[in-house]
Amino acid sequence: MVQKPFALSIDKVVTILESNIQSGLGEKQIQNLLNKYGPNQIPKDAPKKRWRILVDQFLNPILYILIAAAILAFIFSDVLEGIAILVVIIISAGIGFFMELRAIRSLEALRKMGQSKIHAIRSGKRVHIKGMEIVPGDIILLRAGDIVPADARLITIDNLLVKESALTGESVPIRKVVKVLKGDSPITDQHNMVFRGTMVTSGLGKAIVTSTAKFTQLGHIQQLGIDASQEHTPLEKKLNHLSKWLIWLTLFFALVVIIAGYFRGKDILLMIETGVALGVAAIPEGLPIVATIALAQGMLRLSKRQVIIKKMEAVQTLGATDIICTDKTGTLTEDRMKVHTILFGNKSLDDVSMTDTSMAIKELPIFENIIFASVLCNNENLGTVIDGQGDSIERALLEFVAYLGYDPVTIKNTNPEELELPFDATRKFMATAHKNGKIIKVYVKGAFEALIPHCDYIMDEKEISPFKTKSEWHTKVNTLADHGLRTLAFAFKEVNQLPTSETIADGLTFLGVMGFLDPARSDVMATIDVYKKAGIKVVMATGDHPGTSKKIAEEIGLLQINAEPDKVLIAQNIKFIGPLDSKESQKIANASVFARVSPKQKLDLVTFYQKNNHIVGMIGDGINDVPALKKADIGIAMGIRGTEAAREAADVILKNDKFTAIELAIKQGRVILENIRQFVVYLLSCNLAEILSVGIAAFSNLPSPLLPMQILFLNLITDVFPALALGLGKGEVDIMQRPPKNPKAPIIGKSDWNSIVLFGMCISVAVLGMVMYTHYVLNLSENIINNMAFYTLVMAQLFNVFNLPRHTESFWRNEVTTNFWVWGAIAVSLFLTFGITLIAPISNVLSLEFITMYQLFLVIIFAMGSLVLAQLIGRLMGFFKMKNKI
Repeated sequence: MVQKPFALSIDKVVTILESNIQSGLGEKQIQNLLNKYGPNQIPKDAPKKRWRILVDQFLNPILYILIAAAILAFIFSDVLEGIAILVVIIISAGIGFFMELRAIRSLEALRKMGQSKIHAIRSGKRVHIKGMEIVPGDIILLRAGDIVPADARLITIDNLLVKESALTGESVPIRKVVKVLKGDSPITDQHNMVFRGTMVTSGLGKAIVTSTAKFTQLGHIQQLGIDASQEHTPLEKKLNHLSKWLIWLTLFFALVVIIAGYFRGKDILLMIETGVALGVAAIPEGLPIVATIALAQGMLRLSKRQVIIKKMEAVQTLGATDIICTDKTGTLTEDRMKVHTILFGNKSLDDVSMTDTSMAIKELPIFENIIFASVLCNNENLGTVIDGQGDSIERALLEFVAYLGYDPVTIKNTNPEELELPFDATRKFMATAHKNGKIIKVYVKGAFEALIPHCDYIMDEKEISPFKTKSEWHTKVNTLADHGLRTLAFAFKEVNQLPTSETIADGLTFLGVMGFLDPARSDVMATIDVYKKAGIKVVMATGDHPGTSKKIAEEIGLLQINAEPDKVLIAQNIKFIGPLDSKESQKIANASVFARVSPKQKLDLVTFYQKNNHIVGMIGDGINDVPALKKADIGIAMGIRGTEAAREAADVILKNDKFTAIELAIKQGRVILENIRQFVVYLLSCNLAEILSVGIAAFSNLPSPLLPMQILFLNLITDVFPALALGLGKGEVDIMQRPPKNPKAPIIGKSDWNSIVLFGMCISVAVLGMVMYTHYVLNLSENIINNMAFYTLVMAQLFNVFNLPRHTESFWRNEVTTNFWVWGAIAVSLFLTFGITLIAPISNVLSLEFITMYQLFLVIIFAMGSLVLAQLIGRLMGFFKMKNKI
């Protein structure tokens, strides 16, 4: 491989690679190079095997506990209990496996099939070979539409334009040169090189391959992506933390109950079984399956909106995201140039593609000359244009002319071309001569600084006069460039005889300047506003020009007009990692736009935010985004425009390439996170009620309100269905008007633990109240007391679901009462609870029998009392809390 080939002469590069410009490499050389460097393929992460997907579903601490509980159940000969727990484990793992497999299949459908091919010269012959067969020293031939297969030094060019936005972030195709460049030129200035993965949009070129496979610029970036550590999702971290905490809680409660029962003189074997059952009760068995189904439901909802989630936990991560880093070109913009500003005479027309141009201006001779120059001094195909090919500026000119109501074809046909001076990278302008009756009209367009020395006159709205305001026009053009617009100057002249190539640009009359911009997508501004209200900071990180970046940021509302200078930073001037003082860190944290960002710097920027406790989403589509996509907490790639490398590295793929789809995904993620929080509060408060009821009864020597198998029935049936219904809720209306959750905060916060204790104690009061009333007042048998306490607990747990909405909401109309799944879950749970008394084998195992209507009435009163008590205490606490704040 050749080091810094852009700074070497072509002869030097050819010599180093032992090649030949005319005949290329010989067969023996090619084979030796293939043996030495291998095929021209970039290593990437191997696709995830199905067995690995399945194994990953079991790497969950809560499942570890359930497996242990199943083993204990089999040891104590509770076969039914062991089988029931195993069923929960299998269902949870199965759903996760099939949903992740579904996402992988969707991804495979998006991948481009086949291997790109390229024309090359080998052994003096022109051959058509696969890109993977290219070796260093190969002479390749480039034409419009080709994907460059390797990094190569250009030998000859003919109006060669290459689109490098996927690699560098530049929104406009780069015009290539062959001259030797400085040794310290950054990749964005290496215009005598072509790079793997970029696309030829126009012209022809001949180049010698200098690097292949992992040694290319794309290869270096891909390696950064492979090296970037994949972060665990916030949900995984939080569930793991909760699970580990519950393991110790399980052991504690089990030991307390066993010891208390032993000293109270109860049967030790029964107390061990009860202790194990309560230990299992402390663990919400339904949590893995409910969390899995909630995430799966989110995946399915998003897939209908053209959003593919490759891993279920990514849905929740979107909901926790508080910073979104996004590329500019094609993500926030349309990825096509448009005429934005026209300067001529003393007029300045802005946003011309968005507003109607008056007839008075169209009729001005100067404006008509600019229109004719745009069409006639233009080599773009007037017919069907293949998307992504051709010169984007010339295409923008023709689109603008057609937008104004002119017919480019008619203009060309009525003004036949007599002479053309093609664009040259050194000359930096193009000129054409056209016959118009007896007069020859010359039209010229090109770089302002190159064209201005040839202009002796200037035309305004009325007349042509000597050009004495060149310095003023320099200032005007520089202002456009500072605002990020690409500028193009126009000139013309009328002569009686056809000029020569040497004289065609002499004595020109200056017409004016057009400014071009890749415009912002029309739907992005509203989405940015939604993010602001949701407390999410959007950061633009692009390889493009600072002025262009700032202009687009202002158009989409990311920056205010004339925002502070420190809101836009040029990445080449700053560092993101390493020892940073507070001033440097604050400067980076305050910025909203980073321009001239390299792939490594995008990776470093994501790392900076993560080290400062942010959950980072990264949106990208190019090869240059791969490392950051992989490092981010949530990587988001475009499905249509995105490169295969970007889609492979991402967690989420937008099939329709719409930036606005992220808003839907974030909302869904927040809904899922809130649903998970709700059903964890529900499950833990119900399980706490079981533990308190049995524990207090054991200490007080009261009849046991729950038997081991009854505890299992509650945890697997009446707990799970309402929790599952909560997981399928559509969320609160104002969920996108709240800031994201603190990424360090656990799933269950202090206020949630307060609610868990409150709800659990209220249910326990109802259950123990029933035990004491039936034992001391009604003097019923222990079996009937147990049955009435069991039914009270079932109903109180089902009513507990109505405790979950915020106390600031109406009790009668909220996200729980309007969730029809909740009502269905209550109905199913009641049907199963009372229906099993009709099935003798199951009712015998659970020690349940029929109770009278009066006893059922008492059950309903006590269970309803737990809900009323929880609501009164909760709303009083909320009232005093609000009063203290005021």
